[in-house]
Parts: sequence; C-alpha cells; structure tokens
Amino acid sequence: MTIKIETIIKKALKENSLALEEIISLLAIDDTADLEALYAAARDTRNHVTGHKVFLYGFVYFTTWCRNNCNFCYFRKSNDIDRYRKSPEDILGICEELAESGVHLIDLTMGEDESYHKDQFSSLFDSIKDIKLKTGLPIMISPGVVGDDLIDHFASIGTEWYALYQETHNPVLFKKLRTLQDYDLRMHAKIYAKEKGMLIEEGILTGVGETLEDIAHSMLEMGTIGAKQLRVMTFVPQEGIPMKAGKMANENLECKIIAILRLLYPHALIPASLDVEGIEGLSARMAAGANLITSIIPPKKGLSGVAQNGPEVAEEGRSVEQVSPILAEMGLEPATAEDYQNYMTMLRAEI
Repeated sequence: MTIKIETIIKKALKENSLALEEIISLLAIDDTADLEALYAAARDTRNHVTGHKVFLYGFVYFTTWCRNNCNFCYFRKSNDIDRYRKSPEDILGICEELAESGVHLIDLTMGEDESYHKDQFSSLFDSIKDIKLKTGLPIMISPGVVGDDLIDHFASIGTEWYALYQETHNPVLFKKLRTLQDYDLRMHAKIYAKEKGMLIEEGILTGVGETLEDIAHSMLEMGTIGAKQLRVMTFVPQEGIPMKAGKMANENLECKIIAILRLLYPHALIPASLDVEGIEGLSARMAAGANLITSIIPPKKGLSGVAQNGPEVAEEGRSVEQVSPILAEMGLEPATAEDYQNYMTMLRAEI
C-alpha cells in the first residue's frame, strides 16, 4: 500500500472526514493493494457499527409512467415502451409477500406519474396506510419532486423515508441529465422532508459524464444536507434514450464510492443495489462496506427494475432466499425487524 493512500485512510478512520482532494485520491486508486486496503477499512468500519447484520429492502416499482424526459432513464416520457400501473390491491399483495419473506422496509418507487398528481396522491396515501397496517414495516417513498403540502401529508401518515436522488451535485451536468428540471427545487423537496421529520435518501449516478471531482463533491454534499441513506448506482445504457451509446462505468468505481462513503459516514445506510448486476454483483458491493441490500423483488409479479428493466428482472426474483446464502459465505446475516427499527431510531436522533 502506498504511503499516501495509507495516510488518507488512517485520517478517515480517525476523523470520519476528508478534504475534497483526499477523496479524489481514493477515487483514483488503481493499485490492487491500495484498493483492498480501502475495502478492508470500510468493512471494519461497517462491522464496528452494525456487527455482521445486514438490512434488507423490498422494492416495488408500482408505476412506470412518468412526465419527465430524463436523458439517462429508460422510462422517460418520450420512450415508446410498454408501461404498467399497479392497482392498490396488487401493490398491497406484493408488499405482504415481501414482508413475509423477511425484508425490513418497503421501498415504493414510481415515475412522476401524472395520474397520481391529478388526484393529489390520495390513492397512494391510502396504500401506504394499508401497507403499514398489514405489514407493520417502515415505508420509503420515491415519488419524485412533490410540493410541500404533499410532503406534509406523507410525513403526517408516518412515512419514514423520502428518497429523491440528485444524481449529481454539479448543476451543469444535472441540466444535461434531467431535462427542463429545476436543481434547486429538487434539493428543496428533500431538505423540506427532513425538516418535517422524515429520513432522506440521496443518491448519485456514475458513468454519466461526471469527473472524480464531481463525485467527491457529491459525497460531501450528501453529508451536508443530512441524508441518512447514501446510494450510488452505475448508469446502464438502455434502448430508446439519448444516452444509449454511453458506456457503463467500471464496477470498481461504484464499489470505491461505497467504501469511501462508509469511511466518511460510518452510521449511514449504504445500499448494495441488485438493480445493476443482480445477485452476481452483491458480493463485491458488500465487500466494499455496504450494510443493506436493496431492490429485492418477488418473482413473477410483473415488476421492472430501474437500471435493469427486462422480463428477466421479474423471473430472477432477487429474493431474500437468494441473498441469504451469499451473506452467510461472507460471515454476514440478515438483521431482525427490531434491529432495523432500533437503527432508524438512532438515525433520527442524529438529525
């Protein structure tokens, strides 16, 4: 391990903070020994905080209709694709199945579907109440940008998490990714949700034209706004989008970001997403310091993923049953529902 990288890692372990240039140095690691030292430090930090327990999120992408034309998204409004909108009965049934399988949270994800905006999300509010009543599980809602009044309502019915990804904290790049969308309005929504007592998840996307400095800046910004769940995903080029010709970033970059986030924010929830490489990519992300698995989907329910949206997503399943043996091989195990509830209490106390 080079002296410079060793010094930066030791500082991160001691102070849980790094300067922008130090983060860039870690992102630029290409030496195998340096990389393993980074991952080992991240794993040790995770294990010190959460032991060997891992949290599990059930994922329900319940409508793929969207009013936006994001250049990186398969479900952009202009893409001529088959779409679906799950009924409240279907949503509840899927959530009950996920709860029975052992997940600790239900992640309700949607495009910015005009039909929900027209009824002021009344049907979704009802669904959240029903899901909480039937499963007893916390809810994360990903509705896109919504007004303060709707955030008030989500908070008032006990929705624990509001997820809203900026993708990048470089406003110039943001405009290229999220066509005709307002950077500041998007930031306001999540900060307002935090002020209303909701925990927030922030996320970045790699492989979309960002620099290492952009990524480092995003890492610091996510801490500044008080996000308690920090997500990174690798862009996957898909049919029918302006960025179809793009190339996926190296898997190591996503794993390096997970590891650095773990050193910067030891108590944060940092997902290993199954939505980019599926089950095959889980071990690498857990080895980089992730402490939860997200995008767990029950098989044959007609659900899409965000990064991977083909029929293989529904067939593959990505179930608790599939991920548990992989965790066991790594000396890890699923947490209990009580463990997760206690962890959320701890995170709230930090707000």
